[in-house]
Amino acid sequence: MDQAEAGIVMDRIEILAGFSEQPGRLTRRFASSAMRQAHEAVRTWACAAGMDVRQDSIGNLIARYEANRAGAKTLILGSHLDTVRDAGKYDGPLGILVALACVERLHARKEFLPFAIEIIAFADEEGLRYHTAYLGSKVVAGCFDTGYLALEDEEGIPMAEAIRAFGGDPEALLFEKRNAGDLLGYCEVHIEQGPVLESQNLPVGIVSAIAGQSRIAANFDGEAGHAGTLPMNRRRDALCAAAELILAVESLARDRTGLVATVGRISAEPGATNVVPGRASLSLDVRHQEDRLREDAVQRLRQKAEEICSARRISLGWRVLQEDGTVSCAPSLAGKLAQAIEALGHRAFYLPSGAGHDAVALAKLTQVGMLFVRCKGGISHNPAESVIPEDVALAIEALEHFLTLLASEI
Repeated sequence: MDQAEAGIVMDRIEILAGFSEQPGRLTRRFASSAMRQAHEAVRTWACAAGMDVRQDSIGNLIARYEANRAGAKTLILGSHLDTVRDAGKYDGPLGILVALACVERLHARKEFLPFAIEIIAFADEEGLRYHTAYLGSKVVAGCFDTGYLALEDEEGIPMAEAIRAFGGDPEALLFEKRNAGDLLGYCEVHIEQGPVLESQNLPVGIVSAIAGQSRIAANFDGEAGHAGTLPMNRRRDALCAAAELILAVESLARDRTGLVATVGRISAEPGATNVVPGRASLSLDVRHQEDRLREDAVQRLRQKAEEICSARRISLGWRVLQEDGTVSCAPSLAGKLAQAIEALGHRAFYLPSGAGHDAVALAKLTQVGMLFVRCKGGISHNPAESVIPEDVALAIEALEHFLTLLASEI
């Protein structure tokens, strides 16, 4: 395996990690100046690999490598360029750059396949800026909700305005949907973001399915008051209600096998040391491989929130921001990934993904497959996130062999 190519991928990841909105840590939100810098770098690399590059109406960067025949179908590769706050370097960019390394090999040999390849650097998968995920891939898949355009970020900037400032066109989003008949499928390389591959001493694995996910915004409205003069038995403390629900979330998830539930964001107003909080809000993320069990958990948590608020004389606001069912990866694509891995002398190992990926949205349009790459300690969404060059080199080889297998059937 060519370690030099893996080294180039690792070097490029370091370059992209330098494009951040915050000094000293990696944060790259949708339609930000840091995203624009990342686009410019990926555009330069893709153009050098003989690809035609454009930006679509939402801000996805799309690099196309043509087929060896007219009217050929297209295989989409790629991942996302946005990050969470204080992120690791590899979540998203690794998939884009491994795909690009494969196209660079084809370009160096002046080789074209019986299908076109598009590498899409999706504009927003994490949902950090507007708290709803898969914005970029939803536009491509034709399942973007135009109601999102009115959402505001922490600075009060509506999504529609952010898209325009980034060179996009919110009025054209619904016209970006791809024709399913023109596509062979979507394949995404991604770090595992968990410890399974490392525990199995395996460099790569094949994703069998992606867990369903619910995202909820919960608001608690009580009454602010003086911290020194308002008796405890007369308080309508919104933050205490939120705290009680947080513990209920943890308890429910611990008692149910396969369920994970997280409160990752919480705020209290007015936010003063000597004021009883009159308003609190939190985010809730619930995931399970079985949709029925996830939906039941969400319903139980809502009921619990209502009970808490009733007892504390608090008003509850409950808004579902995102609801994605479990996605099964296509056996035909997964099987070719398995063949590719075995041809390289490694065991083909299948595992589910607890994390969401752009493949979730793309599955509404076409068949999807995913290749996971081992990450140290299973750490992700954390600056300590890491992979080793040897595993990256194998991922490049496996993806290239996958492309060869796909081409052999056309």
